[in-house]
Amino acid sequence: MPVYNQSRSRVIKIVFAFAFFIIIAQLFYLQIISDFRSQADEQAILRKTIYPSRGIVFDRKRKAILDNTLAYDLMVTPSQLKGVDTILLCRILEIDTLVFRKRIISAIIKNTSQKPSVFEASLSKLKFARMQENMFRFSKAFFLQERPVRRYPYEAAANVFGYMGEVDTAFLRKHDGEGYQQGDYTGFTGIERTYEQALMGERGLEVFNRDKLGRIVGSFDEGKEDIEAVAGSNLYTELDIELQLLGEKLMSNKVGSIVAVNPKTGGVIAMVSSPTYNPTYLTGSERSKHFSELYVDPKKPLLNRAVNAGYSPGSTFKTLQALVGLHEGVITTDFTVSCGGAFYGCGGAKPMGCLDVGTFNLLNAIRISDNTYFATVMQRVINNPRYPTLDSSLRAWDQYMYAFGLGHKLGVDIPTERRGNIPTPEYYDKVHGKGRWTYCSFRSVSIGQGEVDVTPIQVANEMAYIANKGSYYIPHIVDSIEGGDKFGLLDKFKKPIRPIDISEDIFDIVHEGMQRVVDGGTGAGARVPGIAICGKTGTVENYAIVSGKLAKQPNHSFFCGFAPRENPKIAIMCVVENSGRFGGTFAAPIVGLMIEKYLNDTLAAGRKAEEERLTNLNLIPPLMKKKIHELDSLRKVKEEMKRLKDTLQIDITPEEEELKNATQPTRPGNNTPQRNEPQKQKMIVDSNRQRNLNPNNRPNTNK
Repeated sequence: MPVYNQSRSRVIKIVFAFAFFIIIAQLFYLQIISDFRSQADEQAILRKTIYPSRGIVFDRKRKAILDNTLAYDLMVTPSQLKGVDTILLCRILEIDTLVFRKRIISAIIKNTSQKPSVFEASLSKLKFARMQENMFRFSKAFFLQERPVRRYPYEAAANVFGYMGEVDTAFLRKHDGEGYQQGDYTGFTGIERTYEQALMGERGLEVFNRDKLGRIVGSFDEGKEDIEAVAGSNLYTELDIELQLLGEKLMSNKVGSIVAVNPKTGGVIAMVSSPTYNPTYLTGSERSKHFSELYVDPKKPLLNRAVNAGYSPGSTFKTLQALVGLHEGVITTDFTVSCGGAFYGCGGAKPMGCLDVGTFNLLNAIRISDNTYFATVMQRVINNPRYPTLDSSLRAWDQYMYAFGLGHKLGVDIPTERRGNIPTPEYYDKVHGKGRWTYCSFRSVSIGQGEVDVTPIQVANEMAYIANKGSYYIPHIVDSIEGGDKFGLLDKFKKPIRPIDISEDIFDIVHEGMQRVVDGGTGAGARVPGIAICGKTGTVENYAIVSGKLAKQPNHSFFCGFAPRENPKIAIMCVVENSGRFGGTFAAPIVGLMIEKYLNDTLAAGRKAEEERLTNLNLIPPLMKKKIHELDSLRKVKEEMKRLKDTLQIDITPEEEELKNATQPTRPGNNTPQRNEPQKQKMIVDSNRQRNLNPNNRPNTNK
């Protein structure tokens, strides 16, 4: 080989050897020296996160209805555990060594052994006192982390506020780049979720020096590396906490909802979902246990029925039919219909019954809630010759309903809003075959039964629309954010929506009919002296699957309205599920008390007896009572088997495991409530199981 080539080959070998040496040296530094330095830093320095106070929530009178208090988490750095008396620690925390090991492994998996992780969150007062007294024994690996946690001064509006939980790895992946890290808490439901960006604030940091025993001996570098935490922004709402408390009281031992909004702004004044739960139940060291209990509760307290439950609206729907009929010109106020006991507009084979026999004009038909009248009105709209086909006329009717805020999500600031349903030509083509259906195929829709599905928030908004004579604002909880709406969260709530041009004269007619409902019709139970209330009752037939068969359930009681008639200040609805009576029996008097409290700021002395009467009524539906009894029985058997096992010191049996599974939810492996768990439980009411699926077999008593 020539000398030149040998020289070049030698140079190349030297270059490769040098590069290899550099790589090995770098790896050695990263894996050995850097690790030693990291461990040395961890022993000599403590970096302590300072969690910011979350934004406070105020009601319309500037009362703090959601604020913060302090809790303490016990933090651990697993790499520093050597030499720590873990047996004493387990005794103080009342856990066994198996639980200790599981928590350490979980901390390492989530956050590595070098970084502090939560060992036990929200220590009870007793455990906190014990740990403070003995902290010097564990300070090498453990420290107490101060953390602001939510406090609920009025213990109300749980489904409005929502709950919080610790972020997990799935959440961190989904929200990468949004400032979260292991150990952070976030809102999972309610306005805690919607306004997370505004509420969360910014973390701070304190760095301390440690001595050789791991004890804190002062700030690191005179606090130059410390970062001050920034509190979250406060939220201002139109909620009236006193009205909310009254609503929750009136709905005790009942299933349903009350929603009240300010028609001038769309601000939600009260949002009651019943049964509910005490929001403090999902805070503190027992949060996970309590969440599991609520999750399997047959009363479904985690379900916000105001935005998630679907109902047929019943006769409350007739006000909208009146608006459409008048605007389409197919009726006038003088148009009369005679009812001989049923609607025979589709022949005599399956007549749709009515309670009131006689001949009625529009105002009296609204007042007494006559089925035949409004079945005739919708029939005239659908068969209107201005529309060439049934498809086009039903599609035009659908557009009215969409304009009234039905059949689509309104965009409220509570997550998981249900869209509801307005039947379309495509739906009936699918059910009956194209061109094989007529108005008589869905006549029950005319009185708010059949395939119509609405949420309580939609019905309250519908009342705001009528009160405003043709416009509404999207309902919302939060009115303003301290320091300004930096994220544009409130923009859509500031613009009035006027989707269709209906004259004020038509609304005046409907207002008159609705006032007659309360003054001397089916809604007389809502009357309040000195206040002109416009309202409409609804008695809603519904069905459920029982033992694999469709079975009729007790009627829902509906009432909705607004007040006062001139210059309305409140639009409101109430539904009491499966009460078994008319809309005027239970829902109307509940609404009357709510209106009186809001407009007069108090209830008259003579009305206290009515408040207590309604509060003490137990109207829990029979099916729900049965499920509650079954779950209670399972729990009693499970507790008895556990007692026997403890007494006899035997292992868990297959039967006990089966009972355990029957009373516990199927949940992710960690102990943090997940935002989508209510959906996994299928807590949203299935409208197809809660109403009659046969459109020709509809209620004969709809008031």
